[in-house]
Amino acid sequence: MAPADDFDPTAALIELLDLSNAGGAKTDEDIFVGGSQQEPRKRVFGGQVLGQSLVAAARTVPPERLMHSMHGYFLRPGDTEVPITFGVERLRDGRSFSARRTHAYQNGLPILSLIASFQLPDEGLDHQEPMPEGIPDPETLPTTAQLLSGFDHPVAKAWSYYRPMDIRHVTQPVYFQADPERTARNAVWMKTFGPMPDDQNLHRAALAYATDYTILEPVLRRHGISWASRGMSVASLDHAMWWHRPLRVDDWLLYVQESPSASGARGLSSGRIFNRSGELVATVAQEGMLRLPDYPAFQ
Repeated sequence: MAPADDFDPTAALIELLDLSNAGGAKTDEDIFVGGSQQEPRKRVFGGQVLGQSLVAAARTVPPERLMHSMHGYFLRPGDTEVPITFGVERLRDGRSFSARRTHAYQNGLPILSLIASFQLPDEGLDHQEPMPEGIPDPETLPTTAQLLSGFDHPVAKAWSYYRPMDIRHVTQPVYFQADPERTARNAVWMKTFGPMPDDQNLHRAALAYATDYTILEPVLRRHGISWASRGMSVASLDHAMWWHRPLRVDDWLLYVQESPSASGARGLSSGRIFNRSGELVATVAQEGMLRLPDYPAFQ
């Protein structure tokens, strides 16, 4: 199980986030178009459409205004074989803040809707939660490819070689085996495999892309479930994110996640993201749908 010799995951990520302007097409929205990375199930990865929607919104604000928050809803599954059209509505431009609404469309129907806010850099109060102590360095942890090297499966190959992020679990991975400790916490180091352009909004959009990979793992871990649990159905429902400080997604970032609640076939997780210097650079929250066959058997 090995990747194509000429495949560069970082170049593929940059290309995915480099949306076209649809030949200058414009209605009451600014229009952009993007493609999709290939997935074994032919469904668009939620983090991809999040990142692309944020790039589309950022294209309509002055470059010195940085995205600082977004709130989005996943409305329909996307098809990797169909281009995605992004319509951006310019909601407001103030002296310091700009607000944008992005709808991602396929076949004329929205698959995601989000509102993002951008701000000129400013000075003010400053505090943060500290980075957890005792976390092993990412270089000491196995790669996803090493963890899944014995599994001859299309999903294992995709996760090992075609994701644009190098993801290394601090806590026990739950790819194919459940965590017997059943704690509602998860932690990973992550970064792109190669360097990214010096565009802070691009780095922030790429981080949004990456946050969707493991955010629901604390829910799975708490209930003794792995990603390979037969018949399980998982889907992201909504996603919120706040960027606090400048960051680089091509440097190691520690993503610490926990789940405060699961009920009604939904699980809620939150995450804090630190750089290697211990700065809290972003916070994330997501609710996902989790449906399990023979539910009592998992308790």
